[in-house]
Amino acid sequence: MAIRQGFLFLQIFLISSSVGAQNLSNATTTGKRHSVDYCSMYGICGTRSDGKVVNCPYGSPAVKPDDLLSSKIQSLCPTITGNVCCTEAQFDTLRTQVQQAIPFLVGCPACLRNFLNLFCELTCSPNQSLFINVTSVDDVGGNLTVGGIYYFVTDAFGKGLYESCKEVKFGTMNSKALQFIGAGAQNFKDWFAFIGRKAAPHGPGSPYAIMFRPDATESSGMRPMNVSTYSCGDVSLGCSCGDCPSSSVCSKSASTNTSKKDSCSVKVGTLMVKCVDSILAVLYIILICVFFGWGLYHQIKERKPTYRTKSVSNVISDGVLYSHNREKDENLPMQIHMMQDVPQNRNRVQLSAVQRYMTNFYRKYGSYVARHPIMVLLSSLAVVLLLCLGLIRFKVETRPEKLWVGPGSKAAQEKQFFDRHLAPFYRIEQLILATVPDHVNSTSPKIVTEDNIRFLFEIQKKVDAIRANYSGLMVSLQDICMKPLDKDCATQSVLQYFKMDLKNFDDYGGVDHLNYCFEHYSSAEQCMSAFKAPLDPSTVLGGFSGNDYSGASAFIITYPVNNAVDKEGNETRKAVAWEKTFIQLAKDELLPMVQSRNLTLAFSSESSIEEELKRESTADAITILVSYLVMFAYISLTLGDTLHPSSFYISSKVLLGLSGVILVMLSVLGSVGFFSVLGEKSTLIIMEVIPFLVLAVGVDNMCILVHAVKRQHPDLSFEERISDALVEVGPSITLASMSEVLAFAVGSFISMPAIRVFSMFAALAVLLDFLLQVTAFVALIVLDSLRAEDKRVDCFPCVKVHANPDIGIGQSKPGLLARYMKEVHAPILSIWGVKIVVIAIFVGFALASIALSTRIEPGLEQEIVLPRDSYLQGYFNNVSEYLRIGPPLYFVVKNYNYSSESTQTNQLCSISQCNSDSLLNEISKAALVPDTSYIAKPAASWLDDFLVWVSPEAFGCCRKFTNGSYCPPDDQPPCCVPGESSCVSVGTCKDCTTCFRHSDLHNDRPSTTQFREKLPWFLSSLPSADCAKGGHGAYTSSVELKGYNNGIIQASSFRTYHTPLNKQIDYVNSMRAAREFSSRVSDSLKIEIFPYSVFYMFFEQYLHIWKTALVNLAIAIGAVFIVCLVITSSLWSSSIILLVLAMIVVDLMGVMAILNIQLNALSVVNLVMAVGIAVEFCVHMTHSFSVASGDRDQRAKEALGTMGASVFSGITLTKLVGVIVLCFSRTEVFVIYYFRMYLSLVLLGFFHGLIFLPVVLSIFGPPSRCSIIEQGEDRSSTSS
Repeated sequence: MAIRQGFLFLQIFLISSSVGAQNLSNATTTGKRHSVDYCSMYGICGTRSDGKVVNCPYGSPAVKPDDLLSSKIQSLCPTITGNVCCTEAQFDTLRTQVQQAIPFLVGCPACLRNFLNLFCELTCSPNQSLFINVTSVDDVGGNLTVGGIYYFVTDAFGKGLYESCKEVKFGTMNSKALQFIGAGAQNFKDWFAFIGRKAAPHGPGSPYAIMFRPDATESSGMRPMNVSTYSCGDVSLGCSCGDCPSSSVCSKSASTNTSKKDSCSVKVGTLMVKCVDSILAVLYIILICVFFGWGLYHQIKERKPTYRTKSVSNVISDGVLYSHNREKDENLPMQIHMMQDVPQNRNRVQLSAVQRYMTNFYRKYGSYVARHPIMVLLSSLAVVLLLCLGLIRFKVETRPEKLWVGPGSKAAQEKQFFDRHLAPFYRIEQLILATVPDHVNSTSPKIVTEDNIRFLFEIQKKVDAIRANYSGLMVSLQDICMKPLDKDCATQSVLQYFKMDLKNFDDYGGVDHLNYCFEHYSSAEQCMSAFKAPLDPSTVLGGFSGNDYSGASAFIITYPVNNAVDKEGNETRKAVAWEKTFIQLAKDELLPMVQSRNLTLAFSSESSIEEELKRESTADAITILVSYLVMFAYISLTLGDTLHPSSFYISSKVLLGLSGVILVMLSVLGSVGFFSVLGEKSTLIIMEVIPFLVLAVGVDNMCILVHAVKRQHPDLSFEERISDALVEVGPSITLASMSEVLAFAVGSFISMPAIRVFSMFAALAVLLDFLLQVTAFVALIVLDSLRAEDKRVDCFPCVKVHANPDIGIGQSKPGLLARYMKEVHAPILSIWGVKIVVIAIFVGFALASIALSTRIEPGLEQEIVLPRDSYLQGYFNNVSEYLRIGPPLYFVVKNYNYSSESTQTNQLCSISQCNSDSLLNEISKAALVPDTSYIAKPAASWLDDFLVWVSPEAFGCCRKFTNGSYCPPDDQPPCCVPGESSCVSVGTCKDCTTCFRHSDLHNDRPSTTQFREKLPWFLSSLPSADCAKGGHGAYTSSVELKGYNNGIIQASSFRTYHTPLNKQIDYVNSMRAAREFSSRVSDSLKIEIFPYSVFYMFFEQYLHIWKTALVNLAIAIGAVFIVCLVITSSLWSSSIILLVLAMIVVDLMGVMAILNIQLNALSVVNLVMAVGIAVEFCVHMTHSFSVASGDRDQRAKEALGTMGASVFSGITLTKLVGVIVLCFSRTEVFVIYYFRMYLSLVLLGFFHGLIFLPVVLSIFGPPSRCSIIEQGEDRSSTSS
């Protein structure tokens, strides 16, 4: 990463053309002669104050070199033969200087050859005077020197040079070489203009001005230089596909498959409609037509007299014997006789074996509880309190990687591999300083001003002064920051253009210097960062368009901090301590400073999200508590009898309601305690959702039990009333609870920890709640009934008063809600027209919800999870608004075989002679289509740079002393001594030679031994102007050297970047695209490759979230179906329950799409919970319908009258009053995923359970299990 691009390559090359010149004192011409074998400028006549040498402005005949010089010139400049216009010293200087450019271009031989020809012709061509004309002279040290020249070069050469070089990559910086040697020129004219600019003293540029001209007048005798150029696709000088995408070899190679999958759609008029939408619309029309037709046929047939006669038998068969077989016609008189005797007979319910067993059990158990309520209460409480003891080991898991990533997760395994074999991704601390947008004009003021720069220095000073206390040790940024070259922090800030030093602000020219560096950040020495690397303006500025960096509206300051594999180790704890102090500084000092200047500040640290999530867990504690208190208050009211001023203090059920809520809480605590003993940590979802869920189930059961006791005849004994009540509702409560337990239990097999743990805790909590309801709560009902009969005051049972002697729990008349259900609600639903409308509406909405559910996007916006007052809210908004680069992306190669016998080197690299379909070439192709690949740049390749580094052409890089040890470049110690402005050579390395000659390499590739020996040299080599390809810093953590001696590198990575990712779906799609790309390339190359980015571990869940959700829901609904089938032995009833459950869940997903609720772990948990709560709306109604007598309409009315009120008051109203409180939550996640989804669930459950289900039962309901027996039969064979 650290590269001193202090050369402006033509500046150096032009200098080189004049070194070692002779003093042509007898020449008086200034280069007016233009002919073959004549020089326009020859020799050096002066040295500028900054050390740059300048040529003499005198012409001279070309000189014939000796054989040694001729061979040297031929090795570098094969187009120059015969006489030359340079001395041996000039050529040696030229050769020394071009070594700075060779590492950038050697990967593309055609470009390098064209590039060298431009300067070889300028420096040594014997016909120099034909295309070089000196236009001005300067006085340097009393001598005339060249001040400016015309360099006549044909457009054909310029175009050929530019076309061959424009795509050449400089992997270390994930950018193109022209960014460094051409200031990002967009055409050859821009490149030539950059080359020819005359440098100010001590500034980058040429020592004299060069004007490139494409033509010359015939009268001048000059003609443009037009040496043949080589195409980058030339086979003899073949470039890689990454450096030359237009090559015929590359065009024939398989193109990157990055096309987006087009969804199926059909055109309807001028609209494009999705195929699934059109199919569902057609299906809906067909179903409605069939249903209307069937309804019309049924009505016409019903009006016929013959049908009316048959309907009599249907009533009996439907109500009595249908469950066996329809009776033959000869049995009709018997059935009519039975109908006539109905007033003298009783009903008997024909139960399945399981139901019979449960009926007998609840009859005996009810009698026992009525006789021993205190024993049952105490024993049940003892068991659950014993489970609660496990709470002493209670822990909450807040680490995101432990919540959303399963142990077998592919992303988790890849992260573990990356961290252990390479290096953990660095921690990010960030500030975003921005101007306040002008909303009127929809613009933002520029941030790049002198005042703002100076202010940024003030902020930086305060950050540098941070001292965090960790175990008595004071931790500063310097102690924890990432240092690529082991000296300076790699802080990403616009201040790096001033070397992070305020003194340099004025010395370098202030804002003008910044604007200069925005264009020349990769080539100007003064623009290099303090950590010796070019700094891309797009990483430190935000809010700009295109490359208009000066128009940026935000400074982005990033502090990369070293990370550690051990998240609990000292290094991590030091970083966390510093981060907390950093955030506190931003809140207490930086934010007021920024606001006083009418600017905005957003800030974040690596640990911010986890810390804010912890705060979020307590932010809404009061809201949740109020919600539960409101539900408790409602429960207490709804359990009580109709209020009478004279007896309300006896008939109320406040103490019973409070006891019931306590039992619900105990069931939750018992579940948490049990799993805490087993070492399972709780989660915020468990603490926030499960109490709500269990309360929903528990309150319904409480209402059903209390109302069942109230319905019993007052003439029965107290023991019989309790027993009959349990017989009446016990089976349906058991059926509903067991269905819910199994529905949640199957979720424990899901790999995602958050859902798995939720399912486990919820299943046990619901089971404990059910057991406490039928034990402790029934015992409490008994005690409360005894209290009321003994005329003792509610809440103060020790106080006994005189009251109406008729008060009793079994004497209450049907309430207003029960009368509404039986006298208003049920009769309206029995109307045929209403039934048709209900079926049409519900079926239509279900089909529409299926279509809408395809529009649900996976993800969970970070802003939603955090409290509304969190400082991260503004930070995430600023990230989306200002950042112009995405997260780093690494392609990791496992077990790379670098041996000579293997072809894997050419399968990975992207320089000359590499395979056209190599990994790095494929990445370059993918970067050409960022909209679909989400890859922003070609990859930085340690392998490419290493192969260039060892290449003999890069003679300034891989060098050795005479003793065979590593020799650094000439501009690094010990080859030179650091001076004030440059490193002064001391001759220590004058005998160094290149590591290899061409003959030492095989097809320009090192042997196994050579690779093994020189790779550590490369990784420890510092980059500098003489060799920009040094691997230390840039690739220190890109290659694992452990065990590499056997010819296998276990792990290595190639870094690129994702495009800016602003939405959750962008993160998901980018991860999917990267994985598909890696899979395709891995299969093609037969090399194991995987992509890694720091966010993958958290977003992997969304790649399979639909599968996770559908599998969970299918298993949950299927479990409910199986339980219903086993207990009821009725496929008919179970199928109707299955249908209604599925419709509720599908409709809830449709509402999610309408409300823009994303699919994630929270919504999946809510959907699974919806199955559990929806069971309550369905099972009780269906069971009540199946045991009622009469035709389907009568049984539906009876079910609504019996269970409708309990379901409505026990679930619907209770949940409504509790849910509404959640809309006042401070955290958006509560509002969206709890308030909106719960409210939708409650309303959908109410509409389906109390409107749609009764209509379906009245039309398609199962036969009754109730038969008619004589009154004389033994009561023990009956049930309520």
